[in-house]
Amino acid sequence: MIDGVTGSSVATYSDTANSNSVLGKEDFMGLLIAQLKYQDPMNPMEGTEFSAQLAQFSSLEQLMNLNDSMTSSVDANYYLTQSINNTMIASLVGNGVKVTGDALSVSGQDEVEFGYALPSAAETVTVKIYNEAGTLVKTLENLPATAGDHKLSWDCTDNKGDKISDGNYRFEIEAVSSDTGENLDTQSFIFGTIDSVRFTDSGTVLVVGSNEYQISDILEVLKGKG
Repeated sequence: MIDGVTGSSVATYSDTANSNSVLGKEDFMGLLIAQLKYQDPMNPMEGTEFSAQLAQFSSLEQLMNLNDSMTSSVDANYYLTQSINNTMIASLVGNGVKVTGDALSVSGQDEVEFGYALPSAAETVTVKIYNEAGTLVKTLENLPATAGDHKLSWDCTDNKGDKISDGNYRFEIEAVSSDTGENLDTQSFIFGTIDSVRFTDSGTVLVVGSNEYQISDILEVLKGKG
C-alpha cells in the first residue's frame, strides 16, 4: 500500500495514464481522485498531505495555462509577422530585382542582363551560355576581370550572330586566378522584373521571368523595372 492507496488501484490508473506520452493536469487530478477513493479508511490521508497535493495540482494547472497562453501568443505573432511580410513582398511586383542564380529567360526581348562577382582579380573571365538541352550557344570572352561585381548584357544571339529562339538558358562563369592560375569561386546573379509573388506551403517565392526564387535569393531590389 502506498500513501493509503492499494497497489492494484494505483497500477490500474497508472496503466491508463501511461497511454499518453506526457502526464497532464487531467492525469494528475485522476491520480489524486483515485488516491482518495481507494485510501484505507483506517489510515486516511493526512490533511496536510492532501493540501500539499492540491497545491501541486494548482501549480501544475497554472504552469500549463501559462504555457498554452505563451504558445498562442507566439503563434499569433508569427502569423502577424508573416502577413506583414507577405504584404510588403507583394508590393514589390513590377520592380526590378537582382537575385542569385544562373537561369536566363528569353521571350522576345532584345537583351538579357546578368552578371558575376569575383572574389579577387582574375587573369581571364569567360561566360558560356547553354540552352535547355545543354548545348553551348554563346561564348563571351575577354570580360572584366577585376575583383567585385560585373554586369553584362547579352543580345540573345548565338555564336553565329543569329537570334536565338525563346526559352530558358543558363550560364557558367569560368574565371582563372591571376595569382595561382586556378579557377576562382564566382557568384552568378541575374537581373529581371518581379512579375508576381506566389505564397506556397514552403514559403513565399518571387516569379521573375519563368523562374521562381526564394526571398533569400534577393541581392538587391531596383527602382523601376529590371
